[in-house]
Amino acid sequence: MNETAPAVKNVLILCTGNSARSIMAEAILNSLGKGRFAAFSAGSRPAGKVNPAATSRLESAGHPTGGLHSKSWDEFSSATAPRMDIVITVCDNAAKESCPLWHGAPVSVHWGMPDPAAVNGTDADVRRAFDETYRVLRQRMKLLVELPVSQLGKDDLQRELRAIANSCP
Repeated sequence: MNETAPAVKNVLILCTGNSARSIMAEAILNSLGKGRFAAFSAGSRPAGKVNPAATSRLESAGHPTGGLHSKSWDEFSSATAPRMDIVITVCDNAAKESCPLWHGAPVSVHWGMPDPAAVNGTDADVRRAFDETYRVLRQRMKLLVELPVSQLGKDDLQRELRAIANSCP
């Protein structure tokens, strides 16, 4: 009996600068979703570099960071880009912007959260902000990975993804 493995689901995580939240979400989902999910991140106005505090937090949790880089969402709207199944915005600015048209009409959801890179304060304050961002993103990505995504229709998947955002403030 030949069973086919479920198709890998491509997930694009968007933020304005693509330097902290979306980068962290990409690394977390690629770690947790190996074999089932391929995560990518991008920004509407990419910062051009990854925030060092994001890299540090990811590395301290054991996530590889070598290939992470800040990139434009234009890379994912071209005809040669991978077809996205899910698009997640993690900052309010990106959620309000007119996104490019994504090939395949992916399910889109907003998982807004505060920008840890915007925290002004001591090094400990910044570290706490990145720790909290990591905690919430990891919890949300863990719930995403646990969903039977291949068995859900678009409306059900949309509902489940919205519920994840609401259950992990």
